[in-house]
Amino acid sequence: MLTRRLPRLFTRRFGTAAQTAVKHATPRITASILPSLASYPATRITTLPNGLRVATEKSSGETGTVGVWVDTGSRYEDQKSNGVAHFLEHLVFKGTQRRSRRQLEMEVEQVGGHLNAYTSREQTVFYAKAFKNDIPQAMDILADILQNSKFESDAVERERDTILREMKEVDEQMEEVLFDRLHETAYRGSPLSYTILGPVENIKSITRDHILDYINTHYTADRMVIAGAGAVNHDQLVELTQKLFANVPRKPAKKVTLQPAKFIGSDIRVRDDSIEGAHVALAFEVAGWDDPDNFPLMLIQTMLGAWDKASSGGSHSSSPLVATLAKDKLAESMVPFNTLYSDTGLFGVHLVAPPEGLTEMMKVVLNEFVGLCYHVEDHRLNEAKNQLKMNVLAQLDGSTVICEEIGRHMLTYGRRMHPLEAIQRIDAVDANAIKAAANRFFYDRDFALAAIGQIYELPDYNWIRSRTFWRRI
Repeated sequence: MLTRRLPRLFTRRFGTAAQTAVKHATPRITASILPSLASYPATRITTLPNGLRVATEKSSGETGTVGVWVDTGSRYEDQKSNGVAHFLEHLVFKGTQRRSRRQLEMEVEQVGGHLNAYTSREQTVFYAKAFKNDIPQAMDILADILQNSKFESDAVERERDTILREMKEVDEQMEEVLFDRLHETAYRGSPLSYTILGPVENIKSITRDHILDYINTHYTADRMVIAGAGAVNHDQLVELTQKLFANVPRKPAKKVTLQPAKFIGSDIRVRDDSIEGAHVALAFEVAGWDDPDNFPLMLIQTMLGAWDKASSGGSHSSSPLVATLAKDKLAESMVPFNTLYSDTGLFGVHLVAPPEGLTEMMKVVLNEFVGLCYHVEDHRLNEAKNQLKMNVLAQLDGSTVICEEIGRHMLTYGRRMHPLEAIQRIDAVDANAIKAAANRFFYDRDFALAAIGQIYELPDYNWIRSRTFWRRI
């Protein structure tokens, strides 16, 4: 928080001299980190004959992380199968032809390892962290659960109950519910609107055959990446992958079609006065992962700032949006988000606010978005660049974080973006690029909105839409 406030305080007290200091902060920071980044290891990538890719970054230490990234998730489901990808993630840990559930748990514990998985709308991930000498065993476990899981009927029934309980827990988390509703309204009629867990009726009806059909269709070599980071040896990982994943089919038996996601300007509003305050998510459509405006959007997200009433200094923030919301008590928290998919994305803000003053709050938020189309202060942009560079460097700490970056980059970009390239791309963004991105995505554009709680003062869609541009004579 301190680094976010200093430039604005300096400007107020000392004027242009402080702005000059901030202006040159970005080149100095870049110069200081270039030598270490220049020697940062490049990602080694090998493509096996069946199309499976192996990508690694080796570093010093005694532990490493290896994992399997699969280009599939809830977006690849239909109405009847929605929830299968997440259901599968649960079941693979319940026993294989070679290992019972208990044996899996004991084997991971005995080597002091960590085994985990998660499902998103476009990706499913299974990874393990272990000592370097236990990497072959970790790979054997991953290969076993992904290719030899038994999916026994009693295990399916047990997990059905577990997922239904998980669903109830998720329904109690307002942020999760709000963003599910946001996707539901933004991408109506397409699989990107589905929840990851799926509807209750699907969870109750999913069978072993549904699981096996999903695996045979989506878990193919052309859509999988084996990633490794930390104390891993690339040649060893390639050899292990050739041995352990040799039976993964090159392509699916039936064609996999990704249904285009059509963004629809719309809103979902659930007034419930028993919920404390108003919970609002406002989002504009942006482009996919590999769009050239992604770095300007990252910087806009950083420039908007984030704030929670539990933290001090909001009214002194260098972000005008945060400062106004805090000073005028228009919101209790504000977090910008930039959720990207292969061909689309949602960029916006998540706000929790008192029920009174929602009209003024939305006016302030839209004024900030539209204002970026006209004017960008250099000192704010440079401050955001420094913060974003710090985030890039933070992603280089720990083998698991790096492994996740490798896997995600390989699926989204087809390569691992070197951190030096990321820093250079950040530095290349100027005020004109920020304004161009803001005009492209925010100015006079439809939006999606989800709101829950005491929202009786939240203005209607057309009122908000009319604030996405300025009338100037």
